[in-house]
Amino acid sequence: MSKLIISPSPHVHGEFSTRRLMRDVIIALFPALLAAFYFFGLDAVKVVCISIISCVVFEYLIQRFLLETAPSVNDLSAVVTGLILSFNLPSNLPWWLVVIGSLIAIGVGKMVFGGLGSNPFNPALVGRVFLLIARPVEMTTWPLPSMLVTPDAVTGATPLAIIKEGLKNGLTIDEIKATSDYTFGYLDTLFGQIGGSLGEVSAIALLLGFAYLLVRKVITWHIPITIFLSVVLFSGTLHLINPDKFIDPVFHLLTGGMILGAVYMATDYVTSPMTHKGMIVYGAGIGLLTILIRIFGSYPEGMSFAILFMNAIVPLINKYMKPKLFGEIK
Repeated sequence: MSKLIISPSPHVHGEFSTRRLMRDVIIALFPALLAAFYFFGLDAVKVVCISIISCVVFEYLIQRFLLETAPSVNDLSAVVTGLILSFNLPSNLPWWLVVIGSLIAIGVGKMVFGGLGSNPFNPALVGRVFLLIARPVEMTTWPLPSMLVTPDAVTGATPLAIIKEGLKNGLTIDEIKATSDYTFGYLDTLFGQIGGSLGEVSAIALLLGFAYLLVRKVITWHIPITIFLSVVLFSGTLHLINPDKFIDPVFHLLTGGMILGAVYMATDYVTSPMTHKGMIVYGAGIGLLTILIRIFGSYPEGMSFAILFMNAIVPLINKYMKPKLFGEIK
């Protein structure tokens, strides 16, 4: 006769473990990682390694000596945080700023709330925004791609910054394109011939990772596709109204941290809504806020701020967009 076993929930376990999910995210980011190494050389390798190692070490030390709990660095979540943080940094950022950003990401963005599963904000974005506010000069000095060579002396503005500065000076979009050294070709943004952070250089590499995550069922389409569609809707409407002052939506999709944020940061399980309806509202909010910040705000990029703001709204979304209870009649 079999024994009756009484245990607390959950009683049904899925096939996905935290370690497997994190490993898939790392694999998905690998094409973009190779592109960053190719375009930014040894500096990119240095930033990535310092960021990952710092995040792992800080998480271990905080859990071991401050929280006095068993370290959980084996679940690879700290590795993913370090990797995504490095993708949000310029390759010429001083090593000590990378370490500080890692400390803020893990210590403030994650562990202060209790660790993985309890943090309301994306930890990597917390570290990135802290560095952007604290050290704006270093965080906005972008090296240009140099093909496996360390680009120490060659820096330039990102395409978004060029557009922002030109409009500020009273130029039209066509005049900015005509007077800028940057060609504004879509192939450049697809394959990496632009300045920016490590995770902004190759849209095609990030999209390959997106396809992998969908196939592996690590994420669903709801958040990324809703962000892309809302960006096309809002920026496209403005472009149709006044093409001299508002650039086309394809430019917004392929530049800055749009794809990186929509696919790899906005979809974070802990900080995104639980229901598909909630995900769509969440994604639409991120897309709208990103375009508003890019066009009307002080910063040329708005993805990080948009995601963090919508992270704060997630509890409200979850409260009013609950799934239908089993057996409930409405």
